[in-house]
Amino acid sequence: MARKIPKNYLSVTGSFASQKNDQMAGFESILEKEFLLLLDFDDTVERFEVQEITIPVPGIPRGYTPDVLIYYKPNPLTGEIPIPVLTEVKHTDDLERNADKYKTKFALADEYAREHGWEFRITTQVDIRTNRLQNIKFLREYRNIQPEEIVRHQLISTATSYNSEFCLRDILQRLASDDDAQLHWLPVIWHAILKKDLIADWDQLIDYNTLLRLSPEA
Repeated sequence: MARKIPKNYLSVTGSFASQKNDQMAGFESILEKEFLLLLDFDDTVERFEVQEITIPVPGIPRGYTPDVLIYYKPNPLTGEIPIPVLTEVKHTDDLERNADKYKTKFALADEYAREHGWEFRITTQVDIRTNRLQNIKFLREYRNIQPEEIVRHQLISTATSYNSEFCLRDILQRLASDDDAQLHWLPVIWHAILKKDLIADWDQLIDYNTLLRLSPEA
């Protein structure tokens, strides 16, 4: 890393275990941690590097280190690879309050990124604190569930019986007729959505009324 993230008693710092990078990624705020979580669950992201780039800034001995450099996977339809994105994570209040402080840093980062064939971008809580983030925070609690193969087969078989999209509530009722049985099946369904066996629109809040469809790979 370009610099070690120190402990900060005025904000939340820590390390994030990334499944994409197979390593710990540091963060300096809850907003940064939430952004890393989004990246970790983004199927278009190949990998990301946290605070790996330091850009010289006149008058600032330590320079400027943007938060994340993101590399993307090839487009599955065209094979085209999106350009990497170098981004700074900031709250809009911070950006407004410290606009003069950040002006030169951001301008130099934009120039540096263009020289390397990247894009420099500011990412705010508007981009991060979305329905998708809420869904990820909820569904990741079911990532370590390992349904028995017969249970998974029954779920996939039931989903296959639908000719098109189906409501989460409807398939749950098909699988289980009483409340106790539904409590057994719900974690299995959440796990299947997380693993993309059942496809949902992650940009809408996922609940009992969510429309699902079976993944072709399931």
